[in-house]
Amino acid sequence: MSQKAIDIKQGVVSEIVEKMQKSQSVVVIDYKGVTVEQATGLRNKFREAGIDYKVYKNTLVRRAASETGKFDKFDDENLIGTNAIAFSYDDALAPAKIIADFAKTAPKVEFKMGYVEGEFYDAEQLEALSKIPSREELIAKLLGSFKAPLSNFVYLIDALAKKDGEATAEGEAEA
Repeated sequence: MSQKAIDIKQGVVSEIVEKMQKSQSVVVIDYKGVTVEQATGLRNKFREAGIDYKVYKNTLVRRAASETGKFDKFDDENLIGTNAIAFSYDDALAPAKIIADFAKTAPKVEFKMGYVEGEFYDAEQLEALSKIPSREELIAKLLGSFKAPLSNFVYLIDALAKKDGEATAEGEAEA
């Protein structure tokens, strides 16, 4: 192997190491059987969410994982086959949610494994994580729960005011 090829591979390993170290989550999927159109759609969804999504050689990912010292399950036993990796820097659950949603239209896409906030998750655990409501959804539900009693209170006050107004109008009409 030429020195140029070695330098290129080391550059890719360094890129992966950097992404792994700054990511809140790193999710590996099996993309075998996905059409080019589907893959492009998935890339666009990731891009919109600010998530890096890329296909790397497994050997380079394994080497990068060993360099970080944190991703011990990215080994010869687990990291095999056709893999793509999503790196999320802001929202740890975003890749799992996007993949789970995408898998509804492209069932060949499957979770393999990942690390979320430093913890290893297998495919089943990632699937479960994808069902957790996002921060925005939880805030909306909380605000909705605050709004309901306030709406009922306003409705009650309005009804009492109307009733009082009707009673006053009836009293004036009788006089």
